[in-house]
Formats: sequence, C-alpha cells, structure tokens
Amino acid sequence: MARPSVEPIRRRDLMNAAIAAIHQRGSLDVTMSEIAGFAGVSPALAHHYFGGKDQLIVASMRHLLTELRTAVILALDAAETPRERISAVINTSFAPEQFDEKTVSAWLTFYHYAQSSDDAARLLTVYFARLKSNLADALRQLAGPDDAFMIAAGAAALIDGLYLRYGLKAGAPPRGHARALVERFIDDALAAAGGTGAV
Repeated sequence: MARPSVEPIRRRDLMNAAIAAIHQRGSLDVTMSEIAGFAGVSPALAHHYFGGKDQLIVASMRHLLTELRTAVILALDAAETPRERISAVINTSFAPEQFDEKTVSAWLTFYHYAQSSDDAARLLTVYFARLKSNLADALRQLAGPDDAFMIAAGAAALIDGLYLRYGLKAGAPPRGHARALVERFIDDALAAAGGTGAV
C-alpha cells in the first residue's frame, strides 16, 4: 500500500508556524528561516513548498479562511431555524479556535498586509462577502431584504470590530461577551425592523 504524502502535513505545519511566528513578532517582519524553525523543517523545504514568504503568508490566510468556512458550514447544517442559522455564524466566528489570541493577532497583521498585497486583499474581500451573505440569507427570512442587508452589514462590521479591538488589546470584551453583543445587536435590529427572532 502506498504511503500517504507528507506534503499536506508539512504545508499545514508551515502555515501554522507562520501564524505563530507572526503572533510572536507582532508583524510580518519574520523570515522564512524563522518560520521554518517554528515548523521544525529546513528553510530550503519551506521555499520548496511555498516559493517565498509572500506566498506562504497568503496561503496561511487561505488556510485560516478554509478552516472558518468548514466550521460555518457544519454549524449551519446543524441549525434548524433562520435565527439558529444566524447564531451559528456568530458562534463560529467567536469559537475558541477562531477568537484565539494567536489567530486574531495574525489576522490583525493580515489586514495591514492586504493594503499592499492584491492576493491578500482578494482573500479579505471573499471573507467579508461570505460573512455578510451567510447572515443575510437567514435574516431575509426574518425581515425585508433591505433590512436584512443592513442588519447583516452591521453585524459583520461589529464582528470584525471586536476582532480588531481584541487583536489591539483595546478593551475588547471576553469571547462570550463579544458573542452576546452581536446577538443583542441582531435582536434589537430585528425588533426595530419589525421582524422576529423566533422563526
């Protein structure tokens, strides 16, 4: 029987190492050698798999987004009502593995990186659109289309703002309180729009 390829494991280890190195340094001012050291592989192997640091950084962003997307899909599949689907998106956004100091720190750096990297900017655009779409799809069953779009945009901005404040250590509430803030925003916005959170 053929042995499984170690490449996917090495690539994942290098992406996780990049995230850890960025968190420790607090910036993208890390080298491929440092990242390789975190992963326990040679710099030559890191270059072989990703080419250079920019490609590894973008791959690490894509890796985090893929993990988030998979978690959201699983949570949405388990939800039975539109309101539960909204909570599924919110809960997944603030799950321990997402609202983790290392992950949030990396995202803060990625946001800055997206100002100079078209690839990183495209990934963030996909993330923003997907978050808003997941919320709006469920909200449309509880409020009119215009209200659903506005509430989804507000909730998505609140989620991102809480992440940024947490990453900047700027007085962001604990994970459970952050989740409750977004849930309350949804309920208040639905009530103001004449919708309902009970469907």
